[in-house]
Amino acid sequence: MAAQATKLVEYGGIVAGVILVAFGVAAIVIGMVGRADVQSRLAQENIVGTPDSSIAGQTVDTGAEAKVFANTMRVHALEATDGQTYAEMGRYLDEKGNPTDDEALAATDPKTGVPVENGARNIWVNETALSTALSMSFFAESVATFAIAMGVALLLTGIGFLVLTWRMLLAPARAGARGGRSGRAGPGDSMRMF
Repeated sequence: MAAQATKLVEYGGIVAGVILVAFGVAAIVIGMVGRADVQSRLAQENIVGTPDSSIAGQTVDTGAEAKVFANTMRVHALEATDGQTYAEMGRYLDEKGNPTDDEALAATDPKTGVPVENGARNIWVNETALSTALSMSFFAESVATFAIAMGVALLLTGIGFLVLTWRMLLAPARAGARGGRSGRAGPGDSMRMF
């Protein structure tokens, strides 16, 4: 009964090692595919860093570059809106071109008869949508990098399990060969096992 339990533990170590190696390889592959996909999709957009950014003239094709470009876009949007964010701007423009939230004070479009919208808010909405997408690229690439790192850790752990278990399986056979008459390990055999 004890021998069966020992064998179960030994083979359980092999199974655990193989599973960890498989998950490690899978995580590395998924992470690499994810990074490549993010970078490929960014490159398709043909975004080039503006002269006032730290990536001036460079094609934005990595998550880190996407984050830099998103930050630069925010600066440009703040310049266009006189430093105001979406929530700080009035929804409409009055007759003098000043922002207002009061529809009654808003200028009306002579063609449509509807209140004139504050164009600066539309700039902000567009900038927010685009910079959010770029920031998500940075996040996605970071997650993919983390998956690769975790895959390496799982792979190394699995290999460690396999080596340790393999040594434990071979130790009794070696001990029997060295022990000769009794089939038991000699006094120094346990140290030679590792």
